[in-house]
Amino acid sequence: MDNVPVSNGGPDGTATDEGRVEQSVARLHAAREALGAQIGRVIVGQRDVVEQALVALFAQGHCLLIGAPGLGKTLLVRTLAQALDLESRRIQFTPDLMPADITGTDILEEDAESGRRHFRFSRGPVFTNILLADEINRTPPKTQAALLEAMQERRVTAAGTTHDLPVPFLVLATQNPIELEGTYPLPEAQLDRFMFAVQVDYPSAAEEPEILMATTDDRVREIECVLDGPAIVEYQRLVRLVPVSEHVARYAAALARATRPGGAEAAPEIARWLRWGAGPRAGQCLLMAAKASAVMAGRFNVSCNDVRAYALPVMRHRIFRNFAAVSEGITTDEIVKRVLEHVPEPAY
Repeated sequence: MDNVPVSNGGPDGTATDEGRVEQSVARLHAAREALGAQIGRVIVGQRDVVEQALVALFAQGHCLLIGAPGLGKTLLVRTLAQALDLESRRIQFTPDLMPADITGTDILEEDAESGRRHFRFSRGPVFTNILLADEINRTPPKTQAALLEAMQERRVTAAGTTHDLPVPFLVLATQNPIELEGTYPLPEAQLDRFMFAVQVDYPSAAEEPEILMATTDDRVREIECVLDGPAIVEYQRLVRLVPVSEHVARYAAALARATRPGGAEAAPEIARWLRWGAGPRAGQCLLMAAKASAVMAGRFNVSCNDVRAYALPVMRHRIFRNFAAVSEGITTDEIVKRVLEHVPEPAY
């Protein structure tokens, strides 16, 4: 695809910066529609999940998929990688998994001619474009932490040497919310690295028979490639270029600040359920998600509606309830909805 930044047009009719950006936005919107059509050939329903995964990809974020087994989380990742012509790998997290099993390790080799020995870094499965971390909460915190640097810095450090990860790089982790035996809750620092916590729900009554029919016949559903790696990187740059007004940025900040108990912005009826609130990274993720969503919809401007649309997946895993909320059965989703009702848009 064409690079986004271009020189200004002149009287000879060459494209201006604004015209070139509009073309790029239109191409990304068309690519989004094509991706939805290709993924829909395999994945029945789950439109919100697919949309949030694509927003995270173009916003350079990561997703934690929370849902019961058998809802197609692994199939979604594989289908997404095929439609994007990207390399994908899967790691099944288990209690005996070691950090080196994720990042890689140094192997001692001997040169056949000189007889000298040297270490060679053998890359682990994290060196891919789309990484499926299956049942991430089934491995101890030491192994979970091996993903921290990769998710935040897009690199891995082993034996004092830093190795860059391929671009683009997206982590889609799954977590079973109903079985707690043999699991290790993700620490707050790990949770905060995920842009979205995506709730994967059961299919509707109309969708479930379609799923059963589609998965029990012998038809092979071919997925056509829509975008490749270089095109995705350019679209990620395009999302970064989307301007955000101070009005929208203040609204995103107000939403995050309203979740912090003890703060002036937190309503007393909400603060009484909170032990810890969302940090500044929540506001960053709200703006990046709003930018990506706007461009994917064919717009180059961001509104407060775009921010509100992604408040739940951005904030549900960044706020922590106290004993009062747990005893009353108040979920983090309910708290976020109360925050959205409480916080008005800032005055212009």
